[in-house]
Order: sequence, then C-alpha cells, then structure tokens
Amino acid sequence: MMTFDDAAAIALALPDVTEGESHRGRTWSIGKKTFAWERPFSKADVKRFGATTPPDGPILAVRVADLDDKEAVLAEQAKGFFTIPHFDGYPAVLIQMKVATKRRVREAIVDAWLASAPPALADEYVKAHPPR
Repeated sequence: MMTFDDAAAIALALPDVTEGESHRGRTWSIGKKTFAWERPFSKADVKRFGATTPPDGPILAVRVADLDDKEAVLAEQAKGFFTIPHFDGYPAVLIQMKVATKRRVREAIVDAWLASAPPALADEYVKAHPPR
C-alpha cells in the first residue's frame, strides 16, 4: 500500500520541489504551483457520495495538464484513480493510495510535476529521464 510518505519521497526527488502544509495536510509544489496534495474528504464530499461508500484510506490529489488530460487519465480506469463532483471543471484527479499501484502513483506525481514545472525545467527533466 502506498502512503503519503511514499508520495512525499517521489515528489521531493523531483527538481525544485518544496513541501508545504495546508489546512488539509501536506502539499508538494514547484514555485507557487501546487501539483500534489493530501485530500481527505470533507463532510460535503461524503454527503455527495449518497448511498455509495466513499473510497477509504489516504487520498492524494494530483494536477493534470488540462481537462482533456483528466478525461484521458480517468478513461484508462486505472485502479484507484477517480474524481468527485467538487473537482468538476478542475484539472486534477484523486488517487486512493491503498488501491493504486506504486508505478501508477509515481507516474501521476511526475506527470503532475511536469504539468506545473517551468517548460525549460520540464524539458531538461524529460531529456535526462526518457520514458521507458
């Protein structure tokens, strides 16, 4: 099972990342752009699930490049990846850490960082770490 400490280790291994804290938990940013954050459900979120049981365990939110990218990520139907009504129209997806694979979480965090990093830094990273 992936933990927030695992997510932190992945995020902090990327260039120029800082860890912060919001009222909901830890955040990981590059410059002023947060690309991943702990995202527990609010009472309103839980209420919107209605009779459906919300995903349990640690939930990580990660930014995606745009809404088309969000649709593509969700269309893959990878285990543990989902969204909620609060995120409608917002370029981010949620990850149920205890269900998602470490490889998919790592890819999502790196992709979120790439979507948030300055273009020159992102290009430099991709050149040094080509996809396998």
